[in-house]
Amino acid sequence: MTLLDSAVWSKKFYSGGWRDAAATRPVTEPATGDRLGTVGLATPEDVGRAATRAAEAQRAWAATPPQQRAAVLRRAGELLTEHAAEAEDWLIREAGSVRAKAAFEVGLAIGEFFECAGLPSHPQGEVLTSQTPRWSFARRRPAGVVSVIAPFNFPLILGLRSVAPALALGNAVLLKPDPRTAVSGGVAIARVLQEAGLPEGVLHLLPGDGAVGQAVVEAPEVRVISFTGSTPVGRAIAEQAGRLLKRAHLELGGNNALVVLPGADVAKAAAAGAFGSYLHQGQICMTTGRHIVHHSLIEEYTAALAAKAKALPVGDPAREDVALGPIIDRRQLERVHSIVTDSVAAGATLAAGGEITGACYRATVLTDLTTDMPAWREEIFGPVAPVIGFSTIDDAARIVDDCAYGLSVGILGDVGTAMTLADRIDTGKVHINEQTVDDEPNAPFGGVKASGTGSRFGGATANLEAFTETQWVTVRPDIADYPF
Repeated sequence: MTLLDSAVWSKKFYSGGWRDAAATRPVTEPATGDRLGTVGLATPEDVGRAATRAAEAQRAWAATPPQQRAAVLRRAGELLTEHAAEAEDWLIREAGSVRAKAAFEVGLAIGEFFECAGLPSHPQGEVLTSQTPRWSFARRRPAGVVSVIAPFNFPLILGLRSVAPALALGNAVLLKPDPRTAVSGGVAIARVLQEAGLPEGVLHLLPGDGAVGQAVVEAPEVRVISFTGSTPVGRAIAEQAGRLLKRAHLELGGNNALVVLPGADVAKAAAAGAFGSYLHQGQICMTTGRHIVHHSLIEEYTAALAAKAKALPVGDPAREDVALGPIIDRRQLERVHSIVTDSVAAGATLAAGGEITGACYRATVLTDLTTDMPAWREEIFGPVAPVIGFSTIDDAARIVDDCAYGLSVGILGDVGTAMTLADRIDTGKVHINEQTVDDEPNAPFGGVKASGTGSRFGGATANLEAFTETQWVTVRPDIADYPF
């Protein structure tokens, strides 16, 4: 069986089965511009009908025994394992992933299914004390219908990390993937769950434009919105959700810092820095966007990082053995280049890269920066490594926190010094003697400040908080006496 056979999904969306779409969009390979297929797009009216169906199907799904819900998630993990190569190929061609990144992402997705298979039987409440002779409980109940809006960069896992726990906990889901990666980030999820036995109507795949995104937020049946994407769009969703009194869990941008402490192994630090900045062309919210290096090491570190950048091949990952594939589209490619050229015009020095090669951008290192330059202040979402120096731990802490974002920080070198620094900085994640890009299905994930609303992904605690509501229940042996 071919899981992603286009005969199943071409020109269709998934809502109570595969339905013909009124509008379509070509699936385009960013490395070549070749057409890979045609996906169906939903309309706001389709979203309204899907939300109604989802609310109806959710009640039966929530009443399904926990073991049966767990079995669907486990079977989905098994199916994705069997079809891993197929999913990887789509990530390579549609999302521009190099093969190692695609394999890593599919592995995360498989782990997410298996991790979430444990959620239906996880303890979902507390026994409370009470001042009166009764039993008192706080129990977790499914939120109802959850909308998931996912981005293009890690399309499979960044959609699935909300879809899987929401389903496991008894919710129905409206999934809106980025239209640029609607197969690897949408069709793949719908197909694997369909084949795993998820009842029709519980999951709806609704690719579309901004109007569809607004519709999946505003549908009256939706109680929770889980969004991963840019900070400006996240702010707009938060405003809509607040007006509608809905919960919005937001995982947004990042401009993450890698701090290289005095005495650190420079060769290993440069390898960590290159991985953090150049994995998936820097198109990751956790990408190392700021290299903060002690003055005693900055010259040696910059030279080592630049040497690695110059040695990394770029090209079409479907046809060549490359380290960096294409930027997702021409608009983003030109934005990356403009940030680099604007920073050089402002006085930064180009130590490596800074070149457009076809649909790709070469791994880039910038030095001699000031903290007001665009390459330092902005989330670039490209393979660019800006380097700046620091003198003291106080200096390093100030530079790390002088940023609108607070998602991930890596600290390389002496562990005691790193622990001291970690206690002083404001960030959702800290990795000591590792770079900034990391994720595991059982670990809480989220940021602070402009990076989002905290850890609402990963692990039982975060998932229960994200996708259930708390209900207080009391029980007495007899009807209570009242003074009225």
